[in-house]
Amino acid sequence: MRVAMFGYQTWGHRTLQALLDSGHEIVLVLTHPASEHAYEKIWDDSVAELAEKHDIPVLLRNRPDDEEILAAVREARPDIIVANNWRTWLPPELFDLPPHGTLNIHDSLLPSYAGFSPLIWALVNGEERVGVTAHRMNGELDAGDILIQRAVPVGPEDTATDLFHRTVDLIAPVVRESLDLIASGADTGRWRPQDRGRASFFHKRSLEDSRIDWTWPAERLERLVRAQSDPYPNAYAFHRGERLRIVSAAVSEGRYGGTPGRIFIREGDGVVIVAGPDAHSGQGRGLLVRRVRTEDGTELAATDYFRTMGGYLTSRPDWPRPEAF
Repeated sequence: MRVAMFGYQTWGHRTLQALLDSGHEIVLVLTHPASEHAYEKIWDDSVAELAEKHDIPVLLRNRPDDEEILAAVREARPDIIVANNWRTWLPPELFDLPPHGTLNIHDSLLPSYAGFSPLIWALVNGEERVGVTAHRMNGELDAGDILIQRAVPVGPEDTATDLFHRTVDLIAPVVRESLDLIASGADTGRWRPQDRGRASFFHKRSLEDSRIDWTWPAERLERLVRAQSDPYPNAYAFHRGERLRIVSAAVSEGRYGGTPGRIFIREGDGVVIVAGPDAHSGQGRGLLVRRVRTEDGTELAATDYFRTMGGYLTSRPDWPRPEAF
């Protein structure tokens, strides 16, 4: 088949490489220019460079809704568009243009976690599995009929980085199998509509989404720390007005009560921070902080950073005031 490819970052790069290895003819590539967004500078293998290396026509756009793009796709005459990590909505005059429409590759088990940063959100929410979905694009974002899904389990110590590597390896087999089914006509009867009653949609993450809210239960905060693993922007709080990144943490063995955010007690190889919506009851666990990173990039064991107990890790730099420590 003649394939046009829309994609960006490592997800798009892996998709393009899978297409190159598939034997199908790649007639056009559309990708985004390089970005300074914190999350878009991570996993940033260049789709444009890979296309140029193989002498494939490539266009760079932030949005695909101009006449030049539509004309280029028409001229390329693709049988199908394959998209992965294209960051804006495609208009129907584009996604319905090829005879086989547009196959979108999304890194979640749709209909859950449509939208952006699905691995991070899924890990924060304690999902037991994550994966990749190949579905037909329609007028709603990540809502079209599903052809193939592949899943991997989430382990109790997995980070978002672990899950990225595990799911990005699913892209090539999902792309190849999907295109083989479509090219042979064996996809007939295999497409299944999404259960929209189970759908969830998530926005792009920003640095604000890494900020720790100490009223969250410790179990959820521990998952947030794992979800914001290097090279992602780490989960953070403020200590005496300065940002402090939490690099490694666990749920405390003991139950601790008091005010959320209180730097309370050493336990094992870490320091317990009181956490949870019912922290005053003393029935919940705390967040056992093991390693921290200061604003200048220095990483320390929490037991070395917190030399004395007392005071607070806060969600904002101006509360409580330093004199309250």
